[in-house]
Amino acid sequence: MSYAKLFAPGKIAGLELKNRIVMPAMGCSLAESSGEAGARMIKYYADRARGGAGLIITEITRVDDETGVGTPNQLSVTNTHVIGQLSRLAEAVHAYDTKLFVQLHHPGNQTPSRLIGGKQPVSASDVTCKVIGEQPRPLTTEEVEGMVKKFVTGAVIAQKAGVDGVEIHAAHGYLISQFLSPHTNKRTDKYGGSFEGRMRFITEIIMGIKAYCGPKFPISVRMNGSDYLEDGITEEDAIAQAKYLEKLGISVINVSCGTYDSGATVIEPNYFAEGWKKHLASNIRKAVSIPVIAVCNIKHPAVAEQLLEEEFADFVGIARGQLADPNWGVKAKAGKDVLIRKCLGCMECFRILNDGLPLGCTLNPALGREFEWGDEKLVKNGNNRTVAVIGGGPAGMEAALVLAKRGFKTMLYEAKDKLGGTVNLAAIPPHKGMLAEFVETMEAQLKEAGVDIILNTPATVEILKDHGTDSVFLATGGKPILPNIPGIEKAVTAEAVLEDPSLAKGENLVIIGGGVTGLETAETFAPDHKVTVVEMLDKVGGNLYPSIVMHLAQEIMKNGGAIAKGKQLTAVEDGAVTVKDTKSGEETKIPADTVILAMGVRANRPDVDALREAFGDNLVLVGDACKPGQIYDALHSAHDKAFVF
Repeated sequence: MSYAKLFAPGKIAGLELKNRIVMPAMGCSLAESSGEAGARMIKYYADRARGGAGLIITEITRVDDETGVGTPNQLSVTNTHVIGQLSRLAEAVHAYDTKLFVQLHHPGNQTPSRLIGGKQPVSASDVTCKVIGEQPRPLTTEEVEGMVKKFVTGAVIAQKAGVDGVEIHAAHGYLISQFLSPHTNKRTDKYGGSFEGRMRFITEIIMGIKAYCGPKFPISVRMNGSDYLEDGITEEDAIAQAKYLEKLGISVINVSCGTYDSGATVIEPNYFAEGWKKHLASNIRKAVSIPVIAVCNIKHPAVAEQLLEEEFADFVGIARGQLADPNWGVKAKAGKDVLIRKCLGCMECFRILNDGLPLGCTLNPALGREFEWGDEKLVKNGNNRTVAVIGGGPAGMEAALVLAKRGFKTMLYEAKDKLGGTVNLAAIPPHKGMLAEFVETMEAQLKEAGVDIILNTPATVEILKDHGTDSVFLATGGKPILPNIPGIEKAVTAEAVLEDPSLAKGENLVIIGGGVTGLETAETFAPDHKVTVVEMLDKVGGNLYPSIVMHLAQEIMKNGGAIAKGKQLTAVEDGAVTVKDTKSGEETKIPADTVILAMGVRANRPDVDALREAFGDNLVLVGDACKPGQIYDALHSAHDKAFVF
């Protein structure tokens, strides 16, 4: 499929863009501790430029070292010492005819004091962000005036480094947004009160940038089309703000929505539809004559093309899509949509960032590690030696792909009639269809790489030897944990019941295990059964991102289900289970027509001894067969071991 609108040239002010694909700002924590753009950050952005982005907007970039730290290892424009490396970043992006904006940012009350040396966060007023939970102090009038100068200084530094423009981050409940929104602006000085008062802070920043950088230097404003808060910026407010900003002479508006307090609307988990907020960009585009960028949870090129065709926006923001696959644009232009690893909406990238680590992705093991683990670093010394990968789940597919790229003759054996392993079951619960697309993409990538896929074939030592195999990657996954308790034979596994829903008999289903598998299985069956999730720990969801855990819990309970935490299964009986409170030791019974086990998996290693005897050190275990974990762990394990083998 061709995408005429998506790959048509565009203009922002006098700046010509090669297409309509924008990589909007996303925190990546890949800068050096000095705030400079080091080799890792440069490689990260250069890969997205090479992969087809027309405009890249840097991660949230600090303008204030005292109270404005947003993440560890954050890009900075607070001092002229960053200009040298920032110029190298611009050069790397420009080499691919891609333009670069630096996003100027201050988190305000949406940063914890631990990131700013224990100092109290600042804001427009003393309104506390519920997520951060620390009351800020209002900036004085003089401090606001000083903050204006810091934003302007950041723009000057960016311009001197050779970037093409700047973006003022006035969305998502950060500092400027805190001045714009009546939810957080309770001021009585010149920066509060009326509409004009709330707009004064950003007005002075814009006018200052124009004064020092010149009237033709492009300025983007990222703004909220709605705060999704009862007393926040409404859609009508956003339209008025956009008209006002246009009169100030900005070049483009980048429309987003939400704040930390409005939850999942800022960064959408998997249960949000593509394009769900396109009306917000459309509202503003109809009201102004300058270009509008829309971020709309876009995963597929066809959705991006449709948004442009229907004139919801002039440019489309492909955010996490370009984290999952840096070649999103190149593949779309070539009509190879099936080869794009499309974002799952699993929120793993933000969970990792919130843990203080550089950016990572479930589907892209090289993300944030491009400098060390990118395809250019692959040692292509396979020399057509035969390597067998046993198991066609995520780990097996990833290992086979990397090995093929390295020049091995790669044979992928799968005992069943299709690839994907347990990912095929994980794709069954609501809102998990992107996992099925991931399997399709992996199969297409494997075929393109020349991997010999052999289905319906449990690999044995004899078969492998007959095919001249030199080395073996064992990726046979895991098998469900079955506790040794009375009556366990009466239970079924989550895997079995997802594959055959008829096994979920009766009204009362009790699911043992409140991890991702247990919660998603409960969500699947909650509409038609009374579901109870039993979890031994004091929380459910494991490492799942909080907004996803909250959604799953709400879906279970709104259908009359329940979640019992701190309870350990001790027996399965006819019509009930016995559970023990992990603190008091008290035992209780829960009605159960069907008991479903979702207690995790242990390594599945069939014939491992025979394989080790036959292949010695040339046997490599990956994924759950090595160490049980999530899809993220399986892909990273397989990628890295195949990379260095």
